[in-house]
Amino acid sequence: MENITVILMLLFGIAFMGLLSKRFNFPFPIVLVLSGVLISIIPGLPVIALDPEIVFIIFLPPLLYYGAWYTSWHDFKAAIRPITLAAIGLVLFTTTAVAVAAHYLIADMSWPLAFLIGAIVSPPDAVAATSITKGLGLQPRLITILEGESLLNDASGLIAYRYALTAITAGNFFFWQASVSFLIMATAGIAIGLALGYAMYLIHKYFVCDPIIEVTLTFLTPFAAYLLAEHFHFSGVLAVVATGLYLSFRSSKIFTHQSRMMAMSVWDVVVFILNGLIFVLIGLQLRGVMAGISEYSTTSLVIWGLLISFIVIAVRFIWVVPATLVPRMLSKKIRTKEPFDPRNMVVFGWAGMRGVVSMAAALALPLTLADGTAFPHRNLIIYFTFCVIVSTLVLLGLTLPWLIRKLKIEPYSAYAEEYEVRNLVVSQTITHIEDNLSLLQDELLHNIKSKYEVKYNRLQKTELPANYFGKGETLGTDIFNQFTKLQIDLIQVERQKLEQLHLEGNNEEVLRKIERELDLEETRLTMEMYNE
Repeated sequence: MENITVILMLLFGIAFMGLLSKRFNFPFPIVLVLSGVLISIIPGLPVIALDPEIVFIIFLPPLLYYGAWYTSWHDFKAAIRPITLAAIGLVLFTTTAVAVAAHYLIADMSWPLAFLIGAIVSPPDAVAATSITKGLGLQPRLITILEGESLLNDASGLIAYRYALTAITAGNFFFWQASVSFLIMATAGIAIGLALGYAMYLIHKYFVCDPIIEVTLTFLTPFAAYLLAEHFHFSGVLAVVATGLYLSFRSSKIFTHQSRMMAMSVWDVVVFILNGLIFVLIGLQLRGVMAGISEYSTTSLVIWGLLISFIVIAVRFIWVVPATLVPRMLSKKIRTKEPFDPRNMVVFGWAGMRGVVSMAAALALPLTLADGTAFPHRNLIIYFTFCVIVSTLVLLGLTLPWLIRKLKIEPYSAYAEEYEVRNLVVSQTITHIEDNLSLLQDELLHNIKSKYEVKYNRLQKTELPANYFGKGETLGTDIFNQFTKLQIDLIQVERQKLEQLHLEGNNEEVLRKIERELDLEETRLTMEMYNE
């Protein structure tokens, strides 16, 4: 009970740190890793031993599903070549490079253990990449590659992790068997994910009619995909990603507006808590981890941690050059269709932040081998993982905005795309009213048509140029935004009256219903505005 109280209080503290990160526009993944360091040095906190068997089940399925859900299938498919090269080739290259370094750096580090370290630290983190690159104005294709890589490389990294773990626990490993098994596990995992996704699609579309049940099913689906695939010894990670991509692409057909709004809120909270919880747990274990590697000198530990981190960072830069240039040299189609900017190669290399998945993989290492002996170098592996996460998140994450400014990369903006989409939607709706609702009562027809005509006229006065890509000039968004701001101000007047009625003791159920309507309307208006 005492441990639960400590964890809850620390989560409360991380939530407060999250408020500060929002207030001062500081990347939350960096806040998390620094919070983990801070927790580890607070005297008097208990050292909590986490059951390794439940780490993957608790953390991986929802985090991967969340990442897959917010990935565009069209963009993902269009960038599948660079994503695959990074998710498989780069992960295996990083795993090998780290393994070689670890094996020769540490006298009693066996090859299987060295490859295990490499597999754990090789995959960048989707949540970290999205959080840190958000708002930097990177090109959509580069963002898609970073996010897609972070989804698929978890699968390749964790499959390599599994085989290295097997080699340690079973004492045997054959490369050709691992290669064949990799293909089988990956293909079968994707197949199971798609099959479950289709089954859930039918259930959502034809049977579920309650928003709470729909949201509950979205929360249970990634666990079902992961456990089903793992039960048959296939890739649970790829099963979760495949299910998420499949259902996300069809979400507009199967979810009601209530379900979508509720699901987004629930998932944002769940992912926030899981990210905070994993770093609370590592913070509470870090003191014990450091005690478990006390036989090594502090100097050796610092040097090893820095070298492993440097290799993880450097290998990414080494890989990106041939992975980008060789396909362009060999294919005229790629040179014609895909724009090339060497500065994006630098940004890609700089954006290899590690995070929750690597930490979960390290914490999931078994405490003992089958014969009851302690798992070799478990504490040292966790230490290396934390070093890589700290160095990549803090060093690369904090300097990425500076790098983009130094490279003078012209920031991309979706304003023009948003403007065009809004124009198309409103114009189509007005056309539908004119073609199909002309027999309505005149007053009703006028009222409904004028609503969309107001929207259309406001759009025409925004004067957003079609080729705008965020060059910093003053835009004509005021005409669009002023009307929206005025409506939000008037909603506050309505709220003040509701509060007065609440204090006077009017019907609470009625007041809460109207308050909910105002909440939804204000949310819609806030999202509608062009942020300057």
